[in-house]
Amino acid sequence: MVASPFQEVQFPTNISYGAVGGPGFHTTVLTLASGFERRNIDWSLARAQYDVAHGVKTQDDLNALIQFFMARNGKAYGFRFQDWTDYTIPDAVDPGDSAPTVPVMFTTVGAGPGTFQIVKVYSDVGNTYTRIITKPQEGTVTVYNNGIITADWTCDYTTGIITLGETTYSTTGHAISVSCQFDVPVRFDIDQMKTSINDYNNFSWGQIPLVEVRIASGDG
Repeated sequence: MVASPFQEVQFPTNISYGAVGGPGFHTTVLTLASGFERRNIDWSLARAQYDVAHGVKTQDDLNALIQFFMARNGKAYGFRFQDWTDYTIPDAVDPGDSAPTVPVMFTTVGAGPGTFQIVKVYSDVGNTYTRIITKPQEGTVTVYNNGIITADWTCDYTTGIITLGETTYSTTGHAISVSCQFDVPVRFDIDQMKTSINDYNNFSWGQIPLVEVRIASGDG
C-alpha cells in the first residue's frame, strides 16, 4: 500500500509550542593542506527538523499525540506543523511595537496569468534567502494592492499560490504583497513509539523527531 504523501491536518499547536528545532542546511567543508577552506552548498533550500518531546507536559497531551501519531501511520503521512519561532509574514512584533512593513512580492505587468507563489524573504547586507511558503493558514491571508487591502484574489491553501482577479492583473503597475500565518509541511521521522509510563500522570518519551518534507505540485 502506497501512502498519500500529505494530509491537510495541523499538529496540535499546544504541543508544537514546546518544540526544539528549526531550519537547517547541508554544507560540505573541505579543509585544504594550507588551512584554507572550500565550502560546497549541498542544499539550495533549507530543511527543518524538530523534536516535539518537550511539548508533551500532561496526560492529555500524551493522549492527543498518540492519537495523532496513530492517525498518520508513523512516517507514512505528512502534516502541517506551526513553528512558533517563525510562522508569520511579516515577522511578528511585540505588543506596542509598530507593525513591520509588508514586503512587496509581485508587480503586475498586465494581461498576465495573475498567479504567484507566497514566499518569505530573509535578507541582510550579505545575502538574500527566499523561502517558498506552501502551507498558509486559512483565515490569516491578507493581500494588499499598492499597500491597500484588496479582496480581488483567491488562494490555494495547499500550495500557497495566490491568483489575482482579472480587475487587478489586467492592468499594470500594481505592487502586490501578502501577510499571513503559515505552517511547515513535516512528517514523523519514526515509526515506533517509545513511551515510558513512570507513574500516574508521569511519563516520558525520549525523542519525537519531525522532519520537513518537500511539497511538489499535485501532492496537496
